[in-house]
Amino acid sequence: MLHSIAQLSLPLAVTSTDLGSNLSGDIWVLFLYAGPMVKGVILLLLSLSVICWGISFFKFLILRSALNESESFLDIFWNNQSLRRTYADAKPLENSPLAEIFRSGYLELQQIQKQDSAGTETNDTSSSSLHLYGLGAIKRALDQAATAELTRLEKNLGFLATTGSIAPFIGLFGTVWGIMNSFRDIGQQGSANLATVAPGIAEALIATAFGLLAAIPAVVLYNYFLGRIKMLTAEMDNFSAELLNIIERYLDSRKKAG
Repeated sequence: MLHSIAQLSLPLAVTSTDLGSNLSGDIWVLFLYAGPMVKGVILLLLSLSVICWGISFFKFLILRSALNESESFLDIFWNNQSLRRTYADAKPLENSPLAEIFRSGYLELQQIQKQDSAGTETNDTSSSSLHLYGLGAIKRALDQAATAELTRLEKNLGFLATTGSIAPFIGLFGTVWGIMNSFRDIGQQGSANLATVAPGIAEALIATAFGLLAAIPAVVLYNYFLGRIKMLTAEMDNFSAELLNIIERYLDSRKKAG
């Protein structure tokens, strides 16, 4: 009886060699032995991951430059007493969204001053109308510049969000497809032991692993960049409001002087 029990317990001890020659600890070996569909899914996920890292690298450089140049611009803006001098000093800061907003507002102010200078003698009513029109035009210019800068900063971030959302499902699709092939092989061989099932399942599961490998960094990087962009957006809103107040006081002083 003990001999028969020992015979029954022998199959419970399974080594890696019993699981087939296709199964090993090297994930690249599993990829080579995977089916065409699973290979296609893994290559797609790798492509998405490479693109995400490329976008993240350039986005990091853009945001770092935008933040550094915005700090430099604020120093120039608050230390200068003249808008014209600020405009000249801020020309090299091409990557700063705050500098771009200032340039748009300043150029609009220049246009208003040209219209005022080109006009003939006006009464108080027409001067007030020009004052109100000028403030409205400047505000629209500031809003348009802020929107354009926000669009520039958010460019390609949607790809990171999309990859973070769909990559796990793409990997799961590859896993399901590989497991279906494993069960089909079981049906063809008429055997359902571990040595038959394990290689196919191991090959299929790497698709899910690659899906998570592509999705997790994409989500983390997307949230990181989104936080930096929100900080810049708040700075742009605050600066636009402050600049509009400064220009309004400037127009008021000109109106009283006139």
